[in-house]
Amino acid sequence: MREPNKKSRYKQPLIYASMLLLGVILGAWAVVSGVRSPNVTAITPLPQVASISPAIAQDDRNKSIAVPRNYVVDAVNRTGPAVVRINASRTVATNPQIPEAFLEDPMFRQFFGDQLQRMPKERVERGTGSGFIINKEGDIITNAHVVSGADKVTVILKDGRQIEGKVIGSDELTDIAVVQVQSDNLPIVSLGSSQNLQPGDWAIAIGNPLGLDNTVTAGIISAIGRKSGQIGVDKRVSFIQTDAAINPGNSGGPLLNQSGEVIGVNTAIIQGAQGLGFSIPIETAQRISKQLIQNGKVSRSYLGIQMITLNPNVKSQVNQDREFGIQIAEEKGVLITKVVDSSPAAKAGAKRGDVIIKFDNQEILSADQVTQLVEDRSVGDKIQMEVRRNGQVVTLNFQTEQFPQKFPE
Repeated sequence: MREPNKKSRYKQPLIYASMLLLGVILGAWAVVSGVRSPNVTAITPLPQVASISPAIAQDDRNKSIAVPRNYVVDAVNRTGPAVVRINASRTVATNPQIPEAFLEDPMFRQFFGDQLQRMPKERVERGTGSGFIINKEGDIITNAHVVSGADKVTVILKDGRQIEGKVIGSDELTDIAVVQVQSDNLPIVSLGSSQNLQPGDWAIAIGNPLGLDNTVTAGIISAIGRKSGQIGVDKRVSFIQTDAAINPGNSGGPLLNQSGEVIGVNTAIIQGAQGLGFSIPIETAQRISKQLIQNGKVSRSYLGIQMITLNPNVKSQVNQDREFGIQIAEEKGVLITKVVDSSPAAKAGAKRGDVIIKFDNQEILSADQVTQLVEDRSVGDKIQMEVRRNGQVVTLNFQTEQFPQKFPE
């Protein structure tokens, strides 16, 4: 038998070793390059996101991927198209009221010539504000001071349409007015509720501050139930306070919750303050606007009393006031300081110095509480009121009347 060749004797082991080495190299390459094998799980790197602003980011293959938007964007997209700019103008006299006899007097004309006669007799005052469309009939809620005395009102929609508007009613005591436009395919807002608001809830304001259309600001509800006296305005409103920026031109625009529902009408700012804005609750705006749409005016109940909330300090001041002339023992309740002649209060027998303790069996703690209860009543409603007079409880029966245009002297 022929003895094997020395080369062939080592050939087979060398082939096995080469195959093993090749397997190791291929396995290592698979791990590094991410190629899957039955025993290797590839790890795919996450795309690098350079920016999370507005809507998309780019991965390393230059493909767009969606990035979730926040609640403000969703709320604005839902309500923004129905928020409008309101341009109002009015014509006012400019010439001083100089008697015609002076204008014709030679001495007068020698000094002034005909300069006064050449002066324009009228000028046009222009202002701008905001509003929002509440129904397909084209009714727009705004502030009364935005359209006060306006001869011409132009409504500008977000889509660019400019429509002549008509003021169908205005209420100065709540600063609510309704402007109506005629057009097709009008966007409308969704109305929410302010009843369950709490400080810290999100708030969004939309309007046209300082002529900057479609401006959005966001913040929180800072407080609720702010009285008009606290913010230096004379209105029958319990305001919502927010730190969402509200500037001149925002007046009449909506305050939204995080769902994009209208919870208030932006209205009042304190001059010189920062981070303080105020809105009329949407329930008040709805109640007033409904009457304006139906009747062109507001039917408001009236009792005819002036009053002040009692506390120990007020009690002390009243008892020391010789002009008031009445001593009181109570330190809580509401003190009647004046009864208007021929008013429902006078007819019911109310007297100065009476302390209101109950209103239709509801305990009374503040003058604002009485004001709001009367505001919620209709003209002609009957009210029972308990007052403390000289230590005795007296029951008074009122029937509300229409709020007078002018009070008796």
